[in-house]
Amino acid sequence: MEDASASKYVPHQIGGLQNDSFRFGLDGVKSDIVGSHPLQSSLQSTRRMEETMKRQCKVNLYGTAFPLKEELDRQILSRFQRPPGPIPSSMLGLETVTGSIDHFGFEDCLNDPRDSETFRPSDMHHGMEVRLGLSKGPVYPSII
Repeated sequence: MEDASASKYVPHQIGGLQNDSFRFGLDGVKSDIVGSHPLQSSLQSTRRMEETMKRQCKVNLYGTAFPLKEELDRQILSRFQRPPGPIPSSMLGLETVTGSIDHFGFEDCLNDPRDSETFRPSDMHHGMEVRLGLSKGPVYPSII
């Protein structure tokens, strides 16, 4: 009796299909394999190398507990964000811990997506559904 009732229901995912090309865009195999530019991979490997060297220096100077505590703080601060809405998260605590607050690049004053003509304000309800796992897709669909 239990097997007959179980076969009547079709399992489905909450939030729709995983292969929703209207929501997530078209899949590209080349973009998954190759980076967008040849220098991008060298830049990423250089950053990883610098991080491992800094971590090893901290282990040698302060012991193994200090880098672990620092990594835990970084993980906690990377999860702290404002709810989706009109005010974006600045991640000020994470920038302070990582030291990126001292670097001022062109992306800090130019290329703000909110200044774009095609900017669409985010839907707070959809953003919270994505965050709670009830819906799939980007939290901030900002480009039309």
